[in-house]
Amino acid sequence: MAPDRFKAFRIHNDADGYRAGFEDLRLGDLGPGAVTVRVAWSSVNYKDALAATGKGKILRRFPLVGGIDLAGHVVASADARYREGDAVLVTGCGLGETRDGGYAEYARVAADDVIALPAGLDPREAMIYGTAGFTAGLALLRMQQNGQHPDQGPIAVTGASGGVGMLAVAIFARAGYSVRAISGKPQHADALRALGASEVVPREALPAHPRPLESTGHAGALDTVGGSALAALLAGCAPYGNVAACGLAGSAELPGTVMPFIIRGVSLLGIASAGAPRAQREAVWQRLASEWRPTQLQRIATREIAFAQLPDVFAGYLAGQAFGRTVVRVAGDI
Repeated sequence: MAPDRFKAFRIHNDADGYRAGFEDLRLGDLGPGAVTVRVAWSSVNYKDALAATGKGKILRRFPLVGGIDLAGHVVASADARYREGDAVLVTGCGLGETRDGGYAEYARVAADDVIALPAGLDPREAMIYGTAGFTAGLALLRMQQNGQHPDQGPIAVTGASGGVGMLAVAIFARAGYSVRAISGKPQHADALRALGASEVVPREALPAHPRPLESTGHAGALDTVGGSALAALLAGCAPYGNVAACGLAGSAELPGTVMPFIIRGVSLLGIASAGAPRAQREAVWQRLASEWRPTQLQRIATREIAFAQLPDVFAGYLAGQAFGRTVVRVAGDI
């Protein structure tokens, strides 16, 4: 049973301007949802920082509770699939964009968006993954469904020192792939090797103006950058490899030609984690809890903060200072 009032980090944009902060809410202040969750943990993503500060057009309506990830326990459910006390998680699915999100002590969510926490994961560990880990896992699932196999050769990961990139390095290595981590932060090379990267190279290793076809250096790739980096990964991919695109940290453009597709049979896979079909979400989370679970998962959580500290971390994310994952301890705080 939810209390009469609880704390939430809510974002407004009205005649008084764009602002965000903690407020006391009632359950009726939240948007509709068949499942009510007592939120135990959430996480911080770059998208959350953009939304909280107004530096990006993330929210589609106001006011809205921020936070694109949550994990906790069901306190009430109008859907027979979930009972009071069940451990659950939700990532993406409009949280913190079109629906009230995970930065609150209680959340109401659509039943179809809820994933039962798989055996082998606790709520905190689920939020070490969060949207970032789910995105990396979804990329691997899609690549494997399209025939990617460790025997083909290494997988290149751009933005390897970011949240998605770090988790991708660890998850792909755990799944048996040799990983070529590409990062613009050489100070994190040892950490990436500890997560399983067999090679760490500077981002300058990717040509800024790739030719239609480059010498093959990888059998597949996960790209978080876009722009010339994605074009270079496509141009340098071995025949019948898969390049999964999940971000645009560098650019939303895609310069290049069709040559990698029609001469080498390379596939470009779009990874849209926020709206992934439920069957794919369940399959990815089951694997993240078992055969893809990195032994170094706890190490990827480089920072744990109390709910009250949440507003203090966004500036660092926007300044590119974040490394690893930040988990937010929501339950029993503020």
